[in-house]
Amino acid sequence: MLDHIDKVFAAPAASSRSDVEIYQMWEIFKAVNAKVKAGGKVVSLLAGEPTLPPPQAAIKAAQDALNSGKPLGYTEALGIPALREGIAQLYRRRHGLQISPKRVAVTVGTSSGLMLAFLAAFSAGDTVAVVEPSYPAYRGTLKAIDLVPYRLTTDASTGYRVTPEMIAALPAQVKGVVIASPANPTGTMLSAAELRAIYNLCQQRGLWLIVDELYHGVTYDRAAETVLSVGDDAIVINGFSKYWGMTGWRIGWLVLPERLVQRIEALHGSLQISAPTLSQLAGIAALNADAELTPRVEAYRRNRDTLLAALPRWGITRFAPPDGAFYLYIDVGDFTDDSVAFCKRMLDETGVVAAPGVDFNTADGHRYIRLSFCMDASIIDDAIARLDPWFSRLNRR
Repeated sequence: MLDHIDKVFAAPAASSRSDVEIYQMWEIFKAVNAKVKAGGKVVSLLAGEPTLPPPQAAIKAAQDALNSGKPLGYTEALGIPALREGIAQLYRRRHGLQISPKRVAVTVGTSSGLMLAFLAAFSAGDTVAVVEPSYPAYRGTLKAIDLVPYRLTTDASTGYRVTPEMIAALPAQVKGVVIASPANPTGTMLSAAELRAIYNLCQQRGLWLIVDELYHGVTYDRAAETVLSVGDDAIVINGFSKYWGMTGWRIGWLVLPERLVQRIEALHGSLQISAPTLSQLAGIAALNADAELTPRVEAYRRNRDTLLAALPRWGITRFAPPDGAFYLYIDVGDFTDDSVAFCKRMLDETGVVAAPGVDFNTADGHRYIRLSFCMDASIIDDAIARLDPWFSRLNRR
């Protein structure tokens, strides 16, 4: 009888929302695993994940919480009040802003923050402008909740900056804009004047402005500006993953216009209940760890400068030096028109692994790769020692 039912009825299909782009980076991970399994050496400039541990104060806070014998159960949907207050104080300390803790929502990492922001701001079918190159999860998250990405393509000639002219030229169907400063993968950072111009244009056109500020703190020649210095009617996404090196703790936050706070509270309570209690307690302690973290950013700066000095030797001249974050996004179009194949070849022939640009830019990512430099300087030196002769051979062909 059951065999007959199988033949009569078709199996249910997967939803169209789940048909999101698969990161080509995973193909590189597979190649890395195969090389390691075969006994090969891999020097990874692939992941955007600091290799040092979280701040000691965060670790101690987590240990103390675990040793306390308390259940560490759910918190309020918007987060532990002390953490929300600590985040508000961070904006006072960094930017001189009086942000009400009531506008802060603690999330399960910034990825959760992205989804919550999109759900609160947009209705199914809405079109949302996304700058490219950019973090690929913007596109994937939009697609997964029935939103339509509208791509704003930038290039090295403008330092990968989105301009006010680009915002002014957006078609009428666009309901919002997603930008990042500093940005992944380019490290581009917008000035206060640029943020103000973009914010004002979005206000004039009735567009939501969502700004990913996750790499605040990881800057080199000047501090990052927050869009909140311009106005309150933007959604800010931030978290503990990059500056604090707490990627696996899954702890982020949103700063919201007041009219969205209750919406986010309801959404978060329905979808995730609350961010992990242990991570929230660690986050409270981490907020005051600048003395430990500032030297790490200086180490990233030295790594950046070391790689920038190597690029001309490799015959790479089209790039924009990053203002922040810990990536170099470089044009290797003189050597390839397939960045995935190029990364696999580089891994195979040198042991150095990088991220293919196609994940970050659907327009011309086939000619770009991303190098991460948030690791120990010895790894950067090893990578350069391997890549110097390799690029020399490529340039002779």
